[in-house]
Amino acid sequence: MLESCQGSTVTDIQGRQYLDFHGNNVHQVGFGNPAVIAAIIEQLKTLSFCTRRYTNIPAISLARKLASLAPGNLNKVLFAPGGTTAVGMAMKLARVATGRFKTISMWGAFHGASLDTISISGESLFRKDIGPLLPGTEHVPPADPYHCLWDPRGRCEACGLKCAGYVAYVLEKEKDISAVIAEPIRSTSVNPPPAGYWKEIRKACDRYGTLLIFDETAIGLGRTGRMFAAELYDVEPDIIILGKGLGGGIFPLAAILAREDLDIAAESALGHYTHEKNPVACAAGLAALDVIEGNGLVSQAEKLGRYALDRLHALMATHPLIGDVRGQGLLFGAELVRNRESKIPAEIEADQVMYACLKRGLSFKVSQGSFLTLTPPLTVLRTELDQAIDTLDAVLSEVENEAG
Repeated sequence: MLESCQGSTVTDIQGRQYLDFHGNNVHQVGFGNPAVIAAIIEQLKTLSFCTRRYTNIPAISLARKLASLAPGNLNKVLFAPGGTTAVGMAMKLARVATGRFKTISMWGAFHGASLDTISISGESLFRKDIGPLLPGTEHVPPADPYHCLWDPRGRCEACGLKCAGYVAYVLEKEKDISAVIAEPIRSTSVNPPPAGYWKEIRKACDRYGTLLIFDETAIGLGRTGRMFAAELYDVEPDIIILGKGLGGGIFPLAAILAREDLDIAAESALGHYTHEKNPVACAAGLAALDVIEGNGLVSQAEKLGRYALDRLHALMATHPLIGDVRGQGLLFGAELVRNRESKIPAEIEADQVMYACLKRGLSFKVSQGSFLTLTPPLTVLRTELDQAIDTLDAVLSEVENEAG
């Protein structure tokens, strides 16, 4: 049970502090950021709520700010009270724009926990025994060089991007897909795709009249060392979904950013949520963006992310449990395996590592059974990164020694 949070840490009611390298990816600007709190307090003094039939200056200002930051022609913005609802809005817009209802998404992906979003997600934890799910939600294998279906050794340069080719194959066979919906980088198991992957899919989407939707709910707003992860691949999607950190780590807030020519559903209720343009949440979002820009947090994420990856690679040289190290900016982690040749997941050991780290004051997430996913705030100090990785080093040694 938590009592307080500040910066990179959370404190429980017994007074124990934990470095939070999980944070549900909401804490880009750190917990309890003073600028965000000040903006919230100031907004509460005037307009604390805005009914749906009206708009307000904070919402307009935040939309303009996001449009100015977004890549390409993503100049139209709709707000939502959470990432899951924003994904649903993007799916509805794709149906209106294309006249189709089918989608392609990735196995293992997470896009939310509502019925529509678990239909396009690919984790059995959320889909099992809940059906029937939405029709037309096709799934394909994700880009995953470490567990490549086409080349087990992950030699992407020799593979010919068969993972992207398979998406194009399904698009060609179905011919009526409304959208490809995916994270540019998988946020849970941190899978940066091979070079050229998204360009090939972008070309295939254009060929078959399919929209490309990037769900950056967990990875946008600087975490990858770019304001938008799409910038890493020089690809402009038709829609970007934002959430989590958009509310400054305090308010639930999400948005979809769409191409200007996709503003075609003025008479439709794509959103229609009670808190879709809450002025206090939008004031928090504006303040968070100001903190990210004003403090150079995007470039800091890139720099500190490289440092963290270097340190994790050094751990890999001394810990046989680590099978792979992956990351982009301050989205990074290590996959634990029983054997590096077989790549059998070390799921029991991953849980042991996580709970032992918690006892030592480090919190992170175990994803896909055996991937240690670390997502610190963009305000994290280098000393805090060292503390976290030193803790991980010590705990890995303990777990390996106990296993013999």
